[in-house]
Amino acid sequence: MSGHSKWSSIKHKKAKKDAEKGKVFSKISRRLTIEAREGGDPELNPNLRLAIEMAQEVGMPKENIQKAIQRGTGELPGVSYESFTCEGYGPAGVALFIEGVTDNKKRAISEIRHILTHHGGHLGEAGCVSWLFERKGSLVLDKEKVDEDRIIELAVKAGAEDIKEESDTLEVVFPPQKLPQIKEIMQKERYTPELLELTMVPQTTVPLEEKDALKMLHLMDALEESEEVQRVYANFDIADEIIERVS
Repeated sequence: MSGHSKWSSIKHKKAKKDAEKGKVFSKISRRLTIEAREGGDPELNPNLRLAIEMAQEVGMPKENIQKAIQRGTGELPGVSYESFTCEGYGPAGVALFIEGVTDNKKRAISEIRHILTHHGGHLGEAGCVSWLFERKGSLVLDKEKVDEDRIIELAVKAGAEDIKEESDTLEVVFPPQKLPQIKEIMQKERYTPELLELTMVPQTTVPLEEKDALKMLHLMDALEESEEVQRVYANFDIADEIIERVS
């Protein structure tokens, strides 16, 4: 599993542990409100359904979820949020694509610019790196908890585009529209994924040695600590032993 996917899996687990700190709830609440603008019924709005599942996974109270959705649909008053993206570079020229939700876009981008500069990166122009990424679905499974042959068989039947095997994980990459089908298959087989999400997969990667890897992971941490930032996608590739040692 390439470095960016390994990092995503680590952050996914960390979010569950950090839920009590409140920042995770705040970020997800913003996402729920934004997604609910396109419709408050999760059965008809797959992006809202994903946001609800994320909220439930980290233990967000049902009442909080409902209120966030109602702010999006206009049933409750609230802060006016907007989605935004920005692009830039990290150490060693690693490409960064950042998604956020904010009530003040100018402030949010200024904060992101400061974080990048402080950690050896810089903000770029719109479109400078987005062409390097493609929207995909990603399923990560612990090898010890699944039948590998069965997973590969199911993934191929479901239309998976790639299956990446590492020492302890299997990552299935699939078209984003296949997410409901993949999820249903996992539920039927009673497999619990380490990670199941829509993501931005880099088409090329930048291998990093330990010194630059440490700088890069510090930058990723700083960006994801920002309340304005929802997701950070990067095209770094770090060996498992390095990412485990320095993360």
